[in-house]
Amino acid sequence: MAKTIVRSEAAPAPVGPYSQAVKVGGWLYASGQIPLDPQTGQLVQGGIEHETRRVMDNLSAVLAAAGASFQQVVKVTVYLTDMQDFPAFNAVFAGYFPSDPPARATVAVAALPRGAHIEIDAVAFID
Repeated sequence: MAKTIVRSEAAPAPVGPYSQAVKVGGWLYASGQIPLDPQTGQLVQGGIEHETRRVMDNLSAVLAAAGASFQQVVKVTVYLTDMQDFPAFNAVFAGYFPSDPPARATVAVAALPRGAHIEIDAVAFID
C-alpha cells in the first residue's frame, strides 16, 4: 500500500523532519500541531483557549488538504504542559466535535517544542 504525504499551506510548516500528515489506504495520520500561526510561524499568545483554537484550526487545514474533516477523526492525543489548563482546553475542544467525538487521550508533558503549552495529533479514516 502506497503512502501519500499531505501538505497544507494553510497550516504551519513542520518544525522538524516530519510530514504534516501521511495517508495510507483510508487512514490519515496527522502529526501533532502546536499553536503556530501559519502566516508568521510564531506561537500565538492569549492563553490556552486561544492556543487550542489555533491548534484545532491548524489540524483542520491539514485534514482539509487530505479531503477530510473533524467528522472523520477517530482518535486524538492531546499533550498539555499544565493539567490545570484541562477544563479550558476541553471547553474549546468540545466545540469542534458537537456530536460523535473521537476517542481521546490527554497526557501531561514536561515541555513541548518551541515552548508551546498544547499539542494535538489526530488519526482519521477517510472512506
